[in-house]
Amino acid sequence: MTPQRLAIVDEIMSTEGHITPQVVAQRVKERIPGVNVSTIYRTLELLESLGIVSHAHLEKGPEYHRKGEHEHVHLVCSRCGQEDYLASDQTAPLQELIVRHKGFKADFTHFAVAGICADCQRRAGT
Repeated sequence: MTPQRLAIVDEIMSTEGHITPQVVAQRVKERIPGVNVSTIYRTLELLESLGIVSHAHLEKGPEYHRKGEHEHVHLVCSRCGQEDYLASDQTAPLQELIVRHKGFKADFTHFAVAGICADCQRRAGT
């Protein structure tokens, strides 16, 4: 394992919650100025293929977190960007409905539900 890859893994594993590839790059470059952004993306892909991290597609782009750390569905306000989540056990009825629909098993850890938060709805009078 190269020093660059080791620094990337260390950054991911020491971060609680989500982290973007851009933030990983910024933090790792503080320690190892010459690290290439493509190395960061390849390392994230490797970690995901090994089942160590998972990613979600949020409006700002992909964010990574340690697999199993936070099994949840992301809720993102399209107006203000506020992020919230539902724990995976709260989504069980929706997961069951989707399974009943031709046996499809959804992976809620890879996407976000976009919408309008309660604060933005109140401000807009809706």
